Formats: sequence, structure tokens, C-alpha cells
Amino acid sequence: MTGHATHPLADRMRPRSLDEFVGQTHLLGDGRPLHAAARSGRLSSMILWGPPGTGKTTLARILARHTGLAFDTLSAVTDGVREVRRVVEEARDREAATVLFVDEVHRFNKAQQDAFLPHLETGLLVLIGATTENPAFALNNALLSRARVHVLKALSPEELRSIVESALADTERGLGGRGVALEEDAMNTLVDAADGDGRRALNLLETAVLLADDADGDGIRIDAARVIQAASASMRRFDRGGDIFYDLTSALHKSIRGSDPDAALYWLARLLDGGCDPNYISRRLVRIASEDVGNADPRALTLAVSAAEAYQRLGTPEGELALAQAAVYLAVAAKSNAVYRAFNAARADMERLGSAEVPPYLRNAPTKLAAGLGHGRGYRYAHDEPEGYAAGEHYFPDGVSRRYYEPVERGMEAKIREKLRHLRELDGQSTERRR
Repeated sequence: MTGHATHPLADRMRPRSLDEFVGQTHLLGDGRPLHAAARSGRLSSMILWGPPGTGKTTLARILARHTGLAFDTLSAVTDGVREVRRVVEEARDREAATVLFVDEVHRFNKAQQDAFLPHLETGLLVLIGATTENPAFALNNALLSRARVHVLKALSPEELRSIVESALADTERGLGGRGVALEEDAMNTLVDAADGDGRRALNLLETAVLLADDADGDGIRIDAARVIQAASASMRRFDRGGDIFYDLTSALHKSIRGSDPDAALYWLARLLDGGCDPNYISRRLVRIASEDVGNADPRALTLAVSAAEAYQRLGTPEGELALAQAAVYLAVAAKSNAVYRAFNAARADMERLGSAEVPPYLRNAPTKLAAGLGHGRGYRYAHDEPEGYAAGEHYFPDGVSRRYYEPVERGMEAKIREKLRHLRELDGQSTERRR
């Protein structure tokens, strides 16, 4: 390859106009916000939030071109406040607004983000920030209040196919002059491996061509095996600690809560495939056992803890099967969040009531002084009472009484519910006798 072909295919095929741009029709279709901004030439600060390879950088360049304003770029990975000041000074020198594109804007700390604010207010800078992280968490409120957030979506299989076909046909910037042909199975494999990322699709195509390139560079035919060779590793999107990570974890939790063992296994496999720490997954499973299964099936907590211990002993990959076993058991187990709700209500009352005094008869009396103060006096020892229950006894602080725990009529909690109903009947009878 010579000339412009020495640049990566993804860079050579970067769209130059809205007409060439593929995807994001919810933002760029007729009457949509960014389409209207581009056609009018009036641009306001914005944050482009979406997965990698969805066109954030390209879209920023195209929008700036439509405004006719100067365009400058920074990367939050390598640049800082000093570079922001440079851009500001250059804008002042030309006495005109500048569109400033900041890639990975979420990597700027609060002080660095604040450096933009006065210049956004005066209109000297029009900020276009790109991020793969949720702006609500990654950016400060002052910046968010001055920039509209636009959400970009992962590219659909049809959109990825269109991008690849354009690269195969384009004789100026793409592979159209090299006689490259992509078999249908290879196209399907490539689109699947790209996983919504247009840049990845073109990189995979270029790598596959390099691997299959014959001596004279003509007549290159790419099959599915060649695409798989080019991929050579998991191509599914995963960002440890980012939005996709938490979305996958949420999907696992909700699948188990919804009693769908098959979906639970799928999301578990996705997390493990993406490199999620299995110890994190095991901790989440233990949490689910208490939060969503609870006393409807107390064995669930034991099994979840055992699965965590099994992984500790076996490691990857053998120990992952124990996590799968626990996930399936939790999914099919009877469900109750009664303890979870009850504990949250008790915590809320604790915060509301403050340090309510422990009634004297419930206090410990380890010394003569404590006993002399009446600690423990009048306490009824439940084991000496009929049915081992001190009917009518009050264990809350004075003036406080609340029923937190309401077992559901599922699994083991159905029996617990019946037991509590009986004990409360005894409480009622004790009250009647006192009258």
C-alpha cells in the first residue's frame, strides 16, 4: 500500500459529511436535534455519550464543518488545563468562537472541567465532549448544565454491513481497487465480532485482508475462518468498572430475581467472558441470596457462600461452574425480599428516632451498680414461658412499636408467616387478660 493507503482503513473511510455518516438516525434524521443544528449552522455545547466506534469524533468534525468555525481537539488522556488555555488564547487571537472537541472528557477531573465554564458562558468555546461513561456520574453538574447530552447507540448489524460494503467498494479510500471479496459467512462473522463498533469492523476487515493478501495483491477472497483469525480474541464490548459492566451486572441480578435461569447463565457468561473478576460475581450472588431469595429458601445463602468458597479453592475455569450452579439455584428458588424491606425500614426508623433509650428491663446487668439501677428487673425469660414465648412482651424503646417483617406466602416464609400469626394471637390474648 502506498500514499493515503498507509493510513488505517478506519481513518481513510471516516465520513466527510452527514450524507456519508452511518447510524444515529435518532439524532441526525430530518427534524432531529443534531440535523437541525448542522443545517442551521448554529451549534451549542454538547456531550456525545455512547459506546466506542459509534462516530462521536467524526460527528464532532462534521458538525464543526457545518458551522464554519475553527476546530480544535484535545484528549483528556494526555492533555490538561494548560492545553485548554492554549485553545482559549488562540480563539481570542482570532476573535472568533472555536469548536473544541475533547475526547474521553470524563477523564478530566473537576478542576479541569471547571476550566471550560467561563469560556462556554461567553461563547468563546463551543464544547463537544465525547465519553463512553455515563455523564451523570463522570461530569460535574456545572458542566452538564451548560451542555446538552446526546446519546449515541451501538451500530446495528445492517449499519455495520453498510460500512463494510462501502469500504469494499470505494476505490479512492477503501479496498475497491484491490479485488477484495468477502464471503457471506465472513460478512456475518465480521459483523458479529464487531459488536456494534464501526471502527472495529473496519479494523477487522483490514487485518483479514492483510492475512489473506497474496503475492500480487489481487483477487483476495476472505472467508469466515480468516475473519476469526483476525479477531483472535473476544471482541465483545466490556468495560471493567464502566457503564457496560454495571449494565451486565444489573441484567444478571434482574434475571435471577425474575426466576429465569437461562438468562442468568447468559449474563454470567458475558461477565466472565469480558474479564469480570469472578470474586465480584460471587459476592453479588451472596447479596442476591439475601436480598431476593431471603427466608423463602434459606439454603440459597448457604449455597451462594459455598459457591464463593469453591471458586476461591478452584479458581478459573473450574470454579466458574460453582458460580453457575449458584446462579441457577438462586433463579429457580422461591423469592422473598421481606427481610430486605424490613431491614431498610428499621434503618430508616433508627435514623429518624436517633438514640432511643433501651428500656431498663432489657438492659444488661453485669454489676451490682447496674442491678441497683434496675437493669434487667422485670425481664421475662422466654424459655420459662409457655411455648417458649413471653406473650405480650415489648422489646422496642418506650413509645416505639413497628412491624417491619412481613413474610410472603412462598417457600419457607409461608411457614414463618404462619408461626408469626400464631405468636401475635398469643400477644393479643395476653393483652386481653391484662384488661
